[in-house]
Amino acid sequence: MNSFLNKMERKIGKYAIRNLSLYIIIAYALGYLLAMTGYMGIFTLNPYYIFKGYQFWRIITWLLVPPGDMSILIIIVLYFYYQIGSALERTWGAFRYNVYIFSGIIMTVIGAVALYFIANAMGFNAPETGLAISTTFTTYYINLSIFLAFAVTYPDVHVLLFFVIPVKMKWMAYVYAAINIYQFIFVANPYPIFAYSVRVAIIMSLLNFLVFFFTTRNYKSISPKEMYRKRAFKQAMSGAGSSASSYSGSSAARSGAITKHKCAICGRTEQDGDNLEFRFCSKCNGNYEYCNEHLFTHKHVM
Repeated sequence: MNSFLNKMERKIGKYAIRNLSLYIIIAYALGYLLAMTGYMGIFTLNPYYIFKGYQFWRIITWLLVPPGDMSILIIIVLYFYYQIGSALERTWGAFRYNVYIFSGIIMTVIGAVALYFIANAMGFNAPETGLAISTTFTTYYINLSIFLAFAVTYPDVHVLLFFVIPVKMKWMAYVYAAINIYQFIFVANPYPIFAYSVRVAIIMSLLNFLVFFFTTRNYKSISPKEMYRKRAFKQAMSGAGSSASSYSGSSAARSGAITKHKCAICGRTEQDGDNLEFRFCSKCNGNYEYCNEHLFTHKHVM
């Protein structure tokens, strides 16, 4: 799978959507505006209307349906998902992040359509089946897969639970997974088709996560350190007359150039790549600046 993705990235990587997380948030914002008109129902992923009413736009427009009602809390949650999605894109690269998101979308649509036809074959009412699918197959599970991917990539990053309690991402992921497993087993809905729909939606979202990571053999192949190593190797192979930056020091440092930014871990500066970003860590004792590769992974200086 890794070799296949590498080949595809070389061929079509230039067409990858940069800053995809921002476009996802913009789609949600548009969805909230549409919800105010009262016509959001025509955009949901409802196979009954797709196949009976030829409303094929629903295959795409369900992505506009926001994961919850508009509130301050949901704005904070969406900002959080934007942050972790952007971090994954910087770590994996735009192409791999695109593949992960769009494969999750495709799996969700396949799961919805398959459930619809299986339920019809079992004798369930078609309009009721379509309604059940449209209410349970939402972008909530796409966001769940993003959360799990970030937790695996950055397991030791701390987040503030309830804005107060520092918790590592890996523990948050365990709790998140446990909640969804509980929902899978004990679906709180008396109607069988709704219960089946919830279970299939959960399976398809987790399937995207599992397929992506297990087919790459282990997540270390797309870890921040490994992705940096690959980029450094490419720079070294394509550099003319100068070697690429490495953890032992940046090219700017070796040449004696004056720079504004420098990572406290790898020594890279803004001259080592146009895609590098630098931030100061508020938790470190002192003015320590880190590049986007090490901002979430360094050990805090106390």
